[in-house]
Amino acid sequence: MRDLFRMRTVSGEVEQSLPSGLRIATAYAWRLLIIAAAIGVVIWLVIQLKYLVIPLLIGLLIAALLWPAFEALQRRRVPKWLAIVIVVVGTIAIVAGLLWLVIWQIVQQADDVRTRTVQALDEFQNFLVTGPLQLSAEEIQGYIEQGLALLQEQAQLLWSGALAIGSTFGHVVTGGLLALFILLCILADGAGIWRWTVRLFPRDARPAIDSAARNGWRTVVNYARTQMLVATIDAVGIGLGAFLLGVPLAIPVAVLVFLGSFVPIVGAVLTGTLAVFLALVYNGPWIALWMLVVVLGVQQLEGHVLQPILMGSAVKVHPLAVVLVVAGGAMIAGIPGALFAVPLAAFVNVVAVTLSSGAWRTGAPPPGDLIWSTVPRTRKDAR
Repeated sequence: MRDLFRMRTVSGEVEQSLPSGLRIATAYAWRLLIIAAAIGVVIWLVIQLKYLVIPLLIGLLIAALLWPAFEALQRRRVPKWLAIVIVVVGTIAIVAGLLWLVIWQIVQQADDVRTRTVQALDEFQNFLVTGPLQLSAEEIQGYIEQGLALLQEQAQLLWSGALAIGSTFGHVVTGGLLALFILLCILADGAGIWRWTVRLFPRDARPAIDSAARNGWRTVVNYARTQMLVATIDAVGIGLGAFLLGVPLAIPVAVLVFLGSFVPIVGAVLTGTLAVFLALVYNGPWIALWMLVVVLGVQQLEGHVLQPILMGSAVKVHPLAVVLVVAGGAMIAGIPGALFAVPLAAFVNVVAVTLSSGAWRTGAPPPGDLIWSTVPRTRKDAR
């Protein structure tokens, strides 16, 4: 005991002899290391269970997207089973209609686009021969042969990729069915599932967990409906611009822009690039330039008006944070990571603010957060 007391005394003297800044930095450092290790374990588990986690997140995001319509039907005393049928079948019908329009226009304009593409390639080849580069036909043919040889060398890699896609097709179908089942369960008995989840926490922590998670869910609902509006404006703007400029496949381009807009910042830009490329190949450089102006104009409208006003009030996440979380999500999990990064960041942000501000004690929204109340909160649900 005496030796132990002496050791503690010496340790205390050594600690007191250290500069206060070093002691504070060390205290923060080991806590941050523990937090980073916990986050790393969570990310590792998510990656290992990706075929389960991705359908779960998709089901939750679609449920958040359909929640306002579902709640509106419930307020009009529509039976729950009928409300579920209306929103789910209606969504499937809308998606099927969009796919039909895409396929119809591709079939209608495929031959024309193919012919114009061949002409554009011939014109490009003539430009290489008669333009500033002054390439001969033999040199162009040599470059083509080199490209074909490179493709042949990579044939095994391409074949392996095709096999990988084929092997994951079953996972895609299974994940889609699982996401649909999760969606139906959330709409049918989301409150019951949440009450069961809250009971997993200690009794004293249940009110705080319940209030914070409900505020987070409302924020995800806000994000989903706001992103739907932003994606629709992007798709209509770029698709209408392509139609008025005579760019082919305007409807498929608009649908791709709509889907790509759910990946913030970069999605609509990448899909809008397709419209510019089609305009360049089919209509020439001047129409492509005007198509680029349309794409940039729509993006400026989104970046300076829609995102700051609509998305900022919906999720309260700074645009810089959006860029960083999208980039980080893409690096960790590719397209799914970029898709779910913003709603997850918004959810975590609101949960943290609710817990740290003590707003859960009164059931009020977190300070400075505009939250649309979609889920009534009662103390009974937290018990």
